[in-house]
Amino acid sequence: MKAEPDTAPALRLRNVSKTFGGVKALQSVDFEVRSGEVHCLAGENGCGKSTLIKLVTGVYTADPGAELQLFGQTVDSISPTKARALGIAVIWQDLALFPHMTVAENIAFDEMVGLVPRLTFGHRYKTRVQAVLDRLNVPLNLETRLGDLPIAQRQIVAIARALMGDARLVFMDEPTASLTQSETDSLLAVVRTLSSQGIAVVFVSHRLAEVIDISERVTVLRDGKLVGVYPTEGMTQSRLGELMTGALLENTVSAQDRSKAEPVLETVGLSRHGEFYDVSLTIRRGEVLGLTGLIGAGRTELALALIGMKPPDTGETRLEGASVRFASIRDSIARGVAYVSEDRLSLGLIQPQSIADNTSISVLDRILNGFGLLSPRRQTELVCHWIDELAVKIGQPKDAVSTLSGGNQQRVVLAKWLATEPRLLILDSPTVGVDVGARAGIFRIVRHLAEEGLAILLISDEVTEAMFNADRVLHMADGRIVGEYDPRTTSVPELEARIYA
Repeated sequence: MKAEPDTAPALRLRNVSKTFGGVKALQSVDFEVRSGEVHCLAGENGCGKSTLIKLVTGVYTADPGAELQLFGQTVDSISPTKARALGIAVIWQDLALFPHMTVAENIAFDEMVGLVPRLTFGHRYKTRVQAVLDRLNVPLNLETRLGDLPIAQRQIVAIARALMGDARLVFMDEPTASLTQSETDSLLAVVRTLSSQGIAVVFVSHRLAEVIDISERVTVLRDGKLVGVYPTEGMTQSRLGELMTGALLENTVSAQDRSKAEPVLETVGLSRHGEFYDVSLTIRRGEVLGLTGLIGAGRTELALALIGMKPPDTGETRLEGASVRFASIRDSIARGVAYVSEDRLSLGLIQPQSIADNTSISVLDRILNGFGLLSPRRQTELVCHWIDELAVKIGQPKDAVSTLSGGNQQRVVLAKWLATEPRLLILDSPTVGVDVGARAGIFRIVRHLAEEGLAILLISDEVTEAMFNADRVLHMADGRIVGEYDPRTTSVPELEARIYA
């Protein structure tokens, strides 16, 4: 390895390409990160972000002609072990932690391999683990079982584990995808702490506002090619979205007056002890009703009550004027209420199963033949209809749903529920982990469904998402509806000021 001057960046890639079976995942990409810099890597799903990270960390080998420099040294070849030895760490979205082990054991795991943890851990590691947490200004109980911590604190544990290995370059893959706004703010503070200590951070996120907030520069990839490297000062979300997708994605208010339409769902004084209180709302035919507020406000709990998973203690629910009390989610589906969960990976889809099976699972009784067996012809007709209707990009219907991008997986979830022909569709954070281009596509579908008369409850902790895609917006706090807003007469900053007050 040949040393470069001290002013050399933490990472420099030149002419990096990667081919898989004739498909160019990356094409002649240059990428550079300075020590102490927070640098965002942006692009839609499939643009090459993960491939680039895996090339730097030795999981993949680049095509001939690539040049890699790390901390001023030219590296001819790299492996995962060598990358870690050089101070490179990756915090993947799934974190790769051990829920049944303690905080301290997870942080020191790499150094504990091959040892007897219970005999040696207290003497050799606890002091170092505590020093790492102190360095991050984060108080955590070392003896707490990791599985008992919220996801935000598990992210901190993953960062601390990287620092135990003396990481100087940290890649963070969608670290805030499952976090509340307050948890996100806390994590970004930790990222800034890393930067202040001279650690280079490559931050990958679909949330464009935080990309602009946390980073100094952003590298944009599209279809495996470098679009450019841009300072985030003065950058707007719409401009960044345009760079990522190659199309102008305008955030415009789509609200319409639906006050004359017939009510589909009405609740009067709905309450469930400890979760939500005295909730009265109306969703009309063809209306998108937004429900926003801080995580923990009771929004998802209300949704679960509306579909019969957690029945309310008191109050009344009316569906198209008739009083109803759903005993189960199966009961609500039969009455025309569908629910898209915020956790599509574990609740919305069965990942190992096929796209076809995931799409048709909610309406199996409708695709049986005269002998009570599944009709392949009827299933194929159903699946092809919804794949075409929602423009789902797939290989074959028999492929596992896990092979799809986040945006296309979410479309399959929508297809599964739309196949039940609902009167009311409840969308709980429908764009979590979905890139900007796919988000726009999903909301075009939502607006189209509303125009066809479907009543939609859109739950989101992103104020802009609710304001630009709903006809009315309700603000929920501490289990109660505390405000109603018309996106045509209320600005995003005004509503954010009320929510985060």
